[in-house]
Amino acid sequence: MNENLKDHKEQTDVLLVTEKGDNNPKVVAGLNEDGSPKTVKPEQKNEPEFLKIDKHSDALENFMSNFLKQCKEPTHFHFFRVPMNAIDNIANVLSDMLKDPENPSNKKFMDEIRVLPEAFAKKPYQAIDESRIDWSQFEKFGITKEQIDKKTLDKMLNWQKTSTLIPIKTEVGDSIIRTDARLSLRENDEGKLNLVIHAIRKEPQLEGFVYGTRLTEEDKQNLRQTGHAGRLVEIEPVKDQKMMAFLSIDKLTNELVAVRADRIKIPNEIKGVTLDDQQKKDLSEGKAVYLEGMKSKNDKEFNATVQINADRRSLEFRFDNSPKQGQKQSKQQSQSGETQFRIPTKLLGAELSEQQQKDLKEHKTIYVTGMTDKKGEPFNAYIKVNVEKEKLDFFRWNPDKAKKQGAEVKPDNASKTQVAVNSEGKANEATKDIKEPLKQGQTAPTAKQEEKKEEKKVVKSKGMKF
Repeated sequence: MNENLKDHKEQTDVLLVTEKGDNNPKVVAGLNEDGSPKTVKPEQKNEPEFLKIDKHSDALENFMSNFLKQCKEPTHFHFFRVPMNAIDNIANVLSDMLKDPENPSNKKFMDEIRVLPEAFAKKPYQAIDESRIDWSQFEKFGITKEQIDKKTLDKMLNWQKTSTLIPIKTEVGDSIIRTDARLSLRENDEGKLNLVIHAIRKEPQLEGFVYGTRLTEEDKQNLRQTGHAGRLVEIEPVKDQKMMAFLSIDKLTNELVAVRADRIKIPNEIKGVTLDDQQKKDLSEGKAVYLEGMKSKNDKEFNATVQINADRRSLEFRFDNSPKQGQKQSKQQSQSGETQFRIPTKLLGAELSEQQQKDLKEHKTIYVTGMTDKKGEPFNAYIKVNVEKEKLDFFRWNPDKAKKQGAEVKPDNASKTQVAVNSEGKANEATKDIKEPLKQGQTAPTAKQEEKKEEKKVVKSKGMKF
């Protein structure tokens, strides 16, 4: 049997599991909702369901990490790693050995293939001892110890990046390069503590290989729009060491940051709101979740979109009034009647009722009266969200009714011209020489304004030289 296991690490393995009092091993297929192993019979026909393990993946580590976090009685189970192509024979042999586990021969064999969950438990967190810092590394970048205040130093001693940008300078030949950067401390393979410079980038580097992988177009779009990939990405920062990770953009430096998925624990509750299984699953997969009824420290209720921020290694709250889970979800939201456009509570001086805000969010048309342009002139209009351009459109007639009648609907020209001239400083040929604000519904100069316009032209012509 040992001969069959010699090269098992070079091939695909599976996990066999037994419970206390049960000598019939089964193959692990995943985790149940309570954190206990989900199992199938050790038969080749069940191979598609097996949790497969090879040296190029983190399947075993991810499974054990989640198992330890979710299972209430982890010591109730015993795991064994065995080659998948010998599953039938080994399962039968192991079943017999478990009947006499103290037999030296049986014990030796089982210890060779046993997997201990506690070996995958995270090491207890430990802050950096300040005495380990080599301040000469800071001096190379023009930073003195006195420049690092206590708050900034505490961040670094807790393995975090500085909250603010710090000016640095370095010499390259005869030139001196100055820039701003965030700083952090990291250990190298030899355990030495090194200073890491996170310099500002003009834009995030999303093309080519990123942490050993290529991002999809959807990943790039999500990162540009929300700052997060919106899913777990398989990265390979070191050759043959693949892992699933959250990806986010550092908003201060535009650096793309990755953090291993098993380093982030998804809570059961956020700001007083208990998460259901689907919400926890979505967050653990890098998606965004919209939560309502959360409570602030001042006991005030609020709603927000929640998502894992890899740079902060924690949850991020976005107050955009609607869920954002990447471009794919955006399309679903548009189809289901939700909008990503931020709905205002006040529009050009007119208060929008809760019902009006709700109607706009659901892509319904509302009629708003008493709006005021920048010149103080009142106007009324039908309002509807333009989903494609993410803005509000103004209409003279109700666009929903006009569509039913087959009419062509255009934004309200009267209001459009008035707002453009009075609020945005724009003008067409007819209004370009008018200095007075347009009245409600006005799209062209009045007779009096035309008269002043002509007088102005005469005055201008007298002063011209040819």
